[in-house]
Amino acid sequence: MRRLTGGRVWSSHSGRLRTGPRCERRAPSLSRSFICSRRPGRMAQKPLRLLACGDVEGKFDVLFNRIRAIQKKSGNFDLLLCVGDFFGSTPSTEWEEYRTGVKRGRKGVFTGASGLQIAYLSGTESLAEPAPPYSFTFKDVSSLKAALQATSQFKGVDVLLTSPWPKGVGNFGNASGDVDTKKKGSSLISHLAMDLKPRYHFAALEKTYYERLPYRNHTVLQETAQHVTRFIALANVGNPEKRKYLYAFSILPLNLMDMAELVKQPPDVTENPYRKSGKEALSDKQGLAPQEEPACQFFFDLSKKQGKKRQSTGGDSKGVSPKQPRKPPQPLGPCWFCLASPEVEKHLVVSIGTHCYLALAKGGLCDDHVLILPIGHYQSVVDLSREVVEEVEKYKCAVRQLFKSKGKRCVLFERNYRSHHLQLQVVPVPLSCCTTDDIKEAFIIQAQEQQMELLEIPEHSDIQQIAQPGAPYFYVELDTGEKLFHRIKKSFPLHFGREVLAGEAILNIPNKSDWRQCPRSREEEEALARLFRKHFQPFDFALED
Repeated sequence: MRRLTGGRVWSSHSGRLRTGPRCERRAPSLSRSFICSRRPGRMAQKPLRLLACGDVEGKFDVLFNRIRAIQKKSGNFDLLLCVGDFFGSTPSTEWEEYRTGVKRGRKGVFTGASGLQIAYLSGTESLAEPAPPYSFTFKDVSSLKAALQATSQFKGVDVLLTSPWPKGVGNFGNASGDVDTKKKGSSLISHLAMDLKPRYHFAALEKTYYERLPYRNHTVLQETAQHVTRFIALANVGNPEKRKYLYAFSILPLNLMDMAELVKQPPDVTENPYRKSGKEALSDKQGLAPQEEPACQFFFDLSKKQGKKRQSTGGDSKGVSPKQPRKPPQPLGPCWFCLASPEVEKHLVVSIGTHCYLALAKGGLCDDHVLILPIGHYQSVVDLSREVVEEVEKYKCAVRQLFKSKGKRCVLFERNYRSHHLQLQVVPVPLSCCTTDDIKEAFIIQAQEQQMELLEIPEHSDIQQIAQPGAPYFYVELDTGEKLFHRIKKSFPLHFGREVLAGEAILNIPNKSDWRQCPRSREEEEALARLFRKHFQPFDFALED
């Protein structure tokens, strides 16, 4: 692409392929996507070199001068893809027809001679019907999906161009800066991206650059591996903050790629941000949101010296309070771990949050072996609501920080088998004992010896995405973020996790593989709880400053 002038313009607003002397200023300030191509008839013998651009806003000279400089340094590109606000506030009578609705062109698919397939959706989301001509609706999204998914061979598209961000794109991913992806963006585009499985998805409008970690388009251990998606949001051209508005990449069309190469998973891949966990999907089917009991009545002073707990906000308040979430499932009988239950040995509790609490393990492998438990009655991590999951993660982070300060790494494991209340075991291992690889190898070898398949799942995987509610499983999480997962089909050794950690290769205390073999007096347990509470206090987010 020596010059963009004299090329072809694919306007996602008009829905037609236009040939003209140059990319002219032809539209009012509407959000749309454009593709400029110089050599449409050339068959791809090697990957295509593409440039993607954010909101141009009519700054064509700034854009093209920048592109000329890039090409002078890096060579020619095959396509320029523009998303977001292309024409800015530049007036034009020709595009008045699109503003008034005489002409429309919200969506479409461009397939090049090389086989490169680009899906586009113009404008911003509208909930009204009929929608303004510069917007898209549920019908537009459904129509675009139907056109592409009509064949059984559909695997996805190479590129998806939209103006707004997809809502929730930051879930499971890296930080998105000032953009709150849970509130900003379009839900319709989220659904579109999930169904079209683009290898690259470009968007704009938020005046910032964000390259999300790649996410997978399949469920680990349940579906055949598929290619990953890379979402990139681009800033506006010539922005004073010098945020990135051009993105260069090479791509071989999907239909020309070897399948094994196509589905390779990069090491930093995450779960799909738009796919709901089994728990959330089940709640949606039942017409209920994931819900959790506030549990404020469970707050009590564990020790007068440890600091104040946050005050209760429920129950007796006479003011107007926000709608309270419903209670979690109730146990069918006595539960040793529901904090409201009289069976709980509260002298072992060392920290209480809003939804979870931390307690020393009864008959622990070591003095600082602890459990992370939900306050309400939940059977496993898979069953937890989002609020509880978030607090579990906070406790995991806090405990890791504590053990790191003590020269230890921690191993977490959960056995969702013949248990009624989630117990996330956290066992510290001195750095001098062994390496993380030693721990990983010990779990894998012992599983093999017992004819069990312990599979490694990617670092950014979410257990809620892998295991279905009610399905028994065992999983281990190492200090590196690596996770090992076993789907229990028939039976499972109840003390497997403890047996591995107590083995000669790690802690070398084989006589402690069964918690019942590790009795302590009430006075000893109380002393250990006080000591742990003291050490944990600097890391305890549940305490007021």
